[in-house]
Order: sequence, then C-alpha cells, then structure tokens
Amino acid sequence: FKRAKHQRIDFALEGGGIETDGDGTLLTTWRCLHERHPGLTRQEISWQLENALQQQRVLWLDHGALEGDDTDAHIDTLARFAARDAIAYQSCDDPADSHYNGLQAMAAELAALRTTANKPYRLYPLPWARPIIDEGRRLAASYANFLIINGAVLMPAYGDRMDAAAAVSLSNAFPNHAIVPVPCRPLIWQNGSLHCITMQLPAGLLA
Repeated sequence: FKRAKHQRIDFALEGGGIETDGDGTLLTTWRCLHERHPGLTRQEISWQLENALQQQRVLWLDHGALEGDDTDAHIDTLARFAARDAIAYQSCDDPADSHYNGLQAMAAELAALRTTANKPYRLYPLPWARPIIDEGRRLAASYANFLIINGAVLMPAYGDRMDAAAAVSLSNAFPNHAIVPVPCRPLIWQNGSLHCITMQLPAGLLA
C-alpha cells in the first residue's frame, strides 16, 4: 500500500457500512454510523462522508437490521446499488418473522428515495431465507451481501430453497452480469458473508 495514494482522516468507518453508486450518491444506515460517532449529528456525518469520499449526497436508512449481525446494521447486508437508478435490497415477506416490521419499513424508505434526476429508484427485493440457527443464535443470512465483479455478481447461497429465487432477482437487477452462487453458510457462522470478507485494492497496487 505504500505506492497507493491515501489520506488519513479522524473518522471511523468500515467498508460494509457504506454503499455508493459510483456517481456521487452514498447510501448508509443511521444506526451504524451513529453508533460509531454518537457525538455527531446526521448533518455532520454527511458532511464528513461527502468531503472525505467526494460524494455529492448521502441517503440515510433509519430502519432495517438483522439478528446475528454484529455490525450495527451495515448497509451491505440490507440494500445495495445495482445501477445509478436501481437498488437490490433484503426483503422479508413473513409477518410472523421478527424482521418483518423493520424490513417492511426499510422497503418503504427505499421507495421514497429519489435519484439525482428526481425519479424513484428501481427496486429489486431479494427473498427471505429460512432462519439459520447456530447454538441457539440466529445468523444473518442476507442475499444482499453479494459481490460485484467484472461481468458477474457473486451471490451468497445458503443451501436454502430461496437461493434460486435470489438468483433470479439479482439477474433482473444485473441483466448484463452472470449470477454465480457461492456457498456461504461457513461464512455466516463467523458473523459475515460474501461481501464482508472482501476488500478493494487501490488502482495500480498490483501493477
């Protein structure tokens, strides 16, 4: 990393805590960033993100969190940009599930968001996997924790009947990408999934 340009700032942030569309819009959750910076207002955190990461605006979600998630609601388990005007998100259609109300409220928040062209986002709900329990604790099995690579989207698969439906939803969200399922049960036993174990490398680092 010595060859890569970098700037040090006094601001706590994890990669899974933010999501950008590559065109100046950043999406995140208030729960996560407020937990990291309890002394800052939403406006102050937005200013930090916009200036440090050269973003034009920050979109906030106030609802949505997964049991078994120890990150205080990282956005990469909840909602992800599929394009500048499209978002794929983890949904829950089971009223008996403890996540139902929160994820329904998050879906309503996403429906209310607008693009920079003042249009609603195209939304792609991802199906809800059956609960995965480890030693009495529910694990955060989210299909939103996918990884976008050149020409493909690597999709977390959990050996669940909803894996196939998740692949269909992601193929609709990413029509020009191949959808490649990757078994991720061993990862969620360690409190993460596919996107959680990855890290971006600055351009030129491996040259």
